[in-house]
Amino acid sequence: MTIKLRGHHLLCLLGYRGMGYSADFCTNMTDIYETLRSKPDSLVELVAGPDDICRAYPPEQDNHCNGTVHRLDGDVLAKLGLSSGNIISWQEICAAVALKVAPDDIGHLCTSCPWQSYGVCQEGVRMVAEGRPLPAVNSGESSSN
Repeated sequence: MTIKLRGHHLLCLLGYRGMGYSADFCTNMTDIYETLRSKPDSLVELVAGPDDICRAYPPEQDNHCNGTVHRLDGDVLAKLGLSSGNIISWQEICAAVALKVAPDDIGHLCTSCPWQSYGVCQEGVRMVAEGRPLPAVNSGESSSN
């Protein structure tokens, strides 16, 4: 199975710690995160626009999946030297992050993200750069913002 991800979600996943927009969103995000974390050879297809994470975005909230994040997707892919349409393993994505992204880059790339202030994405980038594994997420402890 190939997981479809847009550019900025490559960094979001590094900082995912169980927080999200709704319980359904957290369940979906945790499933994707844990698959990639536990099976780093999983294939990821990079897509432009909504992906497998977006499919669980709460319908009652203002949906940014088709709007404001397209530039961020492009910026992240450019930083990593990747393009929409690439099919690459999660392990290769993490290797690209380790080589090309610094924790401080999150503050410059993700200025409008509501999760940026938590510091978890910076922590995830740092962990990948240091070769440390990402932590498990207990889906029973997911919370929404």
